[in-house]
Amino acid sequence: MLGKKLVTAQKRGETRALCLGLGMVACSMMMYFFIGITIVPFYTKSVWTTETMCKVLKANIKDKALCPKSEGSEDEDIFHYPCLQVWVNLTASGQEVMLYHTEDTLERNPKCSYVPGNSENSKEVKARIETIANNFKKYQTFPCYYDPGGMQTNVILSRLYPPKGLLFTLLWPTLMFTGGCLIIVLVKISQYVSVLSAWQ
Repeated sequence: MLGKKLVTAQKRGETRALCLGLGMVACSMMMYFFIGITIVPFYTKSVWTTETMCKVLKANIKDKALCPKSEGSEDEDIFHYPCLQVWVNLTASGQEVMLYHTEDTLERNPKCSYVPGNSENSKEVKARIETIANNFKKYQTFPCYYDPGGMQTNVILSRLYPPKGLLFTLLWPTLMFTGGCLIIVLVKISQYVSVLSAWQ
């Protein structure tokens, strides 16, 4: 009687472990799919892939620019911010080009090197942009990214999804997938051993 209870408990444990392993594999596949349709396209679309050194030539704050809080927003949903323009000397080619914060900055406003997030506090935005301009004047040389194919003549300060960031993003679903597969394999081995012992 006790032996039957132990066998039943073992089978229930194996079933739960198998469900856990299959659930982990399914979740990891969903994470892979989500990363594949969101992050990977942005990574592959970016042409600023080669790192070089940039030297600041000038960093000026121009007249205020307009920034809509959302696409298709009305006039009252638009706030003003100082337009920072940073021009650098690209070490790789010796050209004078405009620097942008990320790939997204160029799409949001090609006239400004930095576009602040949606904020209603104009004083904070102005202070932040002035601090950024002073930092560029203080630190004259820094790494930046340019397009080796020449499709984009401008440069960016940092990539939204660098190779290390993409690998780190893929690390967690890979660990979950590996753990799920390992659990499934161990359950199958346990079931196989149980069958062999029953025949002996």
